[in-house]
Amino acid sequence: MTTVDTPARPRKQAAAPPGSQGTLLRKTGDWARRAPLLPALVFMIVVTQLPFLVTIVTSFMDWNAYYPDERAFAGIDNFRRVLTDANTRQAILVTILLTAAVVLISLVLGLVIALLLDRKFRGRGIVRTMMITPFLVVPVAAALLWKHALYNPEYGLFNGVLTWIFGDNAPQPDWISNQPLWSVIFALVWQWTPFMMLILLAGLQSRPLDVVEAAGIDGASSWDIFRYMTLPHLRQYLELSALLGSIYVVQNFDHVFTITSGGLGTANLPYSIYQTFYTAHDYGRASAAGVIVVIGTIIIATLALRSVSTLFREETGR
Repeated sequence: MTTVDTPARPRKQAAAPPGSQGTLLRKTGDWARRAPLLPALVFMIVVTQLPFLVTIVTSFMDWNAYYPDERAFAGIDNFRRVLTDANTRQAILVTILLTAAVVLISLVLGLVIALLLDRKFRGRGIVRTMMITPFLVVPVAAALLWKHALYNPEYGLFNGVLTWIFGDNAPQPDWISNQPLWSVIFALVWQWTPFMMLILLAGLQSRPLDVVEAAGIDGASSWDIFRYMTLPHLRQYLELSALLGSIYVVQNFDHVFTITSGGLGTANLPYSIYQTFYTAHDYGRASAAGVIVVIGTIIIATLALRSVSTLFREETGR
């Protein structure tokens, strides 16, 4: 009688317990992937977070360079002085008016230009490239361009156009002296309109064209398509443009400093902080005002991030 030996089944290896070599290798691999990012992280912390921490500490101190021996802890007195000072309140009001005017006008102009550039025509790529060039100009250079090449009462382009139209008897107004705040607003609108246009043009190109064409076939007019289809589709893009524009315009310093030097009622909050720090040398009060600006910017940025995340969720769900 012959017996057949059955091969022995291989034994199953026991699963590695938590904290074993497999887990250690996995953690080592994670750190190996993250290690190249550590220098950049350390650099960002040193460059951005440490100065902000120093600013927060300084904002609670009574620190004026004219009285170096009287440095002491002031609590919230600097914040109280910032919020109760008449000049600071005026600077906050100018900041709100400047930001609101620039963002609203830039949004309207950007929407009109985006609608025009969304159409097909010869040379559209060149025109799009030319339209975004103002946004690529250095802010100080753009402010100098408007101050000297356009606003100057003697050789500026605006007064030259008036002379060309009305002759030698044409009025030659001093644009900056007569309308100081609007002079800053128009210069900022010229630079920020392309930014709004880019975001809105991207929103227009993400529309479902088949639905738009079907609405046109069913007899909907161009105004109906814009009002009931295009504008609701662009709502979140408009919100995103307004929020991002507000983040940057509320911190604008270059145009105010270059065009009006903060005079004639155009000093916004960043310029007021500059004057407090470099002219009055009141480091504590200037730091408190800076902290207030940062808090306001963080609030606006949070709303902007929510709009961005909503857009991403909608694009992913399609």
